[in-house]
Formats: sequence, C-alpha cells, structure tokens
Amino acid sequence: MVATKRKRRADLAVQAKKPKRNEKDAKPLSKSPVKAEEVEEEERDRIPGPVCKGKWKNKERILIFSSRGINFRTRHLMQDLRTLMPHSKADTKMDRKDKLFVINEVCEMKNCNKCIYFEAKKKQDLYMWLSNSPHGPSAKFLVQNIHTLAELKLTGNCLKGSRPLLSFDPAFDELSHYTLLKELLIQIFSTPRYHPKSQPFVDHVFTFTILDNRIWFRNFQIIEEDAALVEIGPRFVLNLIKIFQGSFGGPTLYENPHYQSPNMHRRIIRSITAAKYKEKQQVKDVQKLRKKEPKTILPHDPTEDVFVIPAEEKPLEIQWVKPEPKVDLQARKKRIYKRQRKMKQKMNSGNAK
Repeated sequence: MVATKRKRRADLAVQAKKPKRNEKDAKPLSKSPVKAEEVEEEERDRIPGPVCKGKWKNKERILIFSSRGINFRTRHLMQDLRTLMPHSKADTKMDRKDKLFVINEVCEMKNCNKCIYFEAKKKQDLYMWLSNSPHGPSAKFLVQNIHTLAELKLTGNCLKGSRPLLSFDPAFDELSHYTLLKELLIQIFSTPRYHPKSQPFVDHVFTFTILDNRIWFRNFQIIEEDAALVEIGPRFVLNLIKIFQGSFGGPTLYENPHYQSPNMHRRIIRSITAAKYKEKQQVKDVQKLRKKEPKTILPHDPTEDVFVIPAEEKPLEIQWVKPEPKVDLQARKKRIYKRQRKMKQKMNSGNAK
C-alpha cells in the first residue's frame, strides 16, 4: 500500500512540475489552421511526378565524361547524350596523364556500372570508349562526322526523360564481334524501366546501322498519327578500333583490319599532294633541258622550193615633184576669218561699255 501511494504522489508531482505554455508558444496554435490551408493549396498546385506503378529493378547507371583538351563540338555532343539518357551521371574532366584504369575507380565512387568516356588527342581526333565497369568487356571507337542538336536544327522533338526504342541493323547478328557490341549498346543506351528520372512514354528511337564497316547512330522521333520518323539528332559515326576483354584494357578480343588511323590518313593526303607537286616540277625540268639541247640542223631539201611562186618585181620610180598637201575640210570649217574677228571685237567692246 505504501509503495502504491508513493507512485501516485510521484505522478502528481510530475504533473504539477509541467511548465506552462507561454503566450509566444500559444500564438502559433492560433495560426495552425491557416498553415494547413496553405499546405493543401501547395499540394493542389504541385505537378505530379511520373506515373510509376512498378518497381525499379534494373539499376544501370552510366558515367559520361571526357578527358581534357576536347573542343566545343565534343562538349555539346556529351551534353546531348546526357539529356537523352536520364540514367546517366556526369563527372569532372580527367587528366591526360592519368591511366585509363583509374576510370574504374571513378565509376565505383559514382556507383556506376557502365561508362562512356571521350578521349581527345591532338585537339582534332576524338575517341570513344564504351565499357562495362569493372570486369569488361570494353570497346574503343574513332568518332567521326559529329553533328549536335544545336547544330542540326531539325524539326523532330521528344519528351525529356522518355524511354527510347533501340533499332539495330540485321548485320549485327551475322558476326560475333557485332553481336557483342549490340549487347553492350543495349545495356548502355536503353533507359531502365521505372527509373525515377524517366518518363513512362516511348516517343523516339535510336538506330544503329552498319555501313562501310562503321556504326552510324541516328535519333528519330515517332509521330503518333502515322508512325512516321522525323530526325531529332545528334548524329555521329563510330569506327571500331579494338574490343578488349577487360575494362579499359586487357587481352584483345577483336581488332578491326579495315581501320586506318587519322595520322595515317593525313599522311596519305599529304603524300598525294606532294606527288602532284613533284610531277609538275619534273615536267618543268624536262622542258628546261629540252631548251638547252643544241638544235639539230637538217640538210637542205631541194624539193622545198617546188611550189614557191616568185613575186613580180616592180620597176623603181623616182618622184621628182613634191606631192600636193591634203586639204583638211574640218580645219577649214574651224578657221576664223577677218570679218568674224572684227564682229567679235565689236561685241566685246560693246559689252565692256
């Protein structure tokens, strides 16, 4: 009984010690219904997010960045790919002195399992690495014929964050190295379903076409009325160099025999122009030598003068009388006679008075 009484007294003491609310604390309570109304209005005006009834299972994340020394066109292309791929992430430019294996650590820090890396060389050549980090495989391409969204100004348009269709050339299934590239491109360029930043619409298509031993990338809008295609951009061409087993290195799985490096291409062009110049110089030297050579004097041919008709000789005439001068009629008309001079003098004297 004593213990229960002590407990009751302790509860009463705690209730008595509770601090009273100040007037300042009481004021917000009076304004609470007004704030609740404001919150309700904000919720009404808020734009609803994308409809997502399923669960985001495919956790593909793409890291898109480049090395130092890229030009403005590459920077715009990189930004266009980031806008088209909502599951991509960006990072600062990597120093040229760093080795490519460092990219695997960057992907791990950014929580990315795929990577698109743009490598610039000599401020004019651009290479693209597509890699499955950190185990591989990876592929190295030479990027050619780059045209960005801002440059093309095409009529096509699509919703930002919408999921694309991927269209591949039938030639991708014929050769083994193209089949490997197809799987790598599918995993990189396809937006995962129910991704938080994606929209639940399919209104554009990425096409990968093989022509002239190169992969041509195009982006088209799908028009709802008749399912026609209108190009949006960007567009570029990938010339395959090598496929590696690891990520950014390792044993070589495939090497393109048709690949020609940009340095070799420029060297061939220079050699062609130099050959044209050398040919012109040789022609000039031959002409100079021909001029210096002594001319061969042919013997006189007696039959040359067979058809020559001698001209008639006119008798010499000596003119003893001086020829009469020719009369110039125009000069005679311009001549001023005495009568006209006197008339002009009178006129001038009259005007002077």
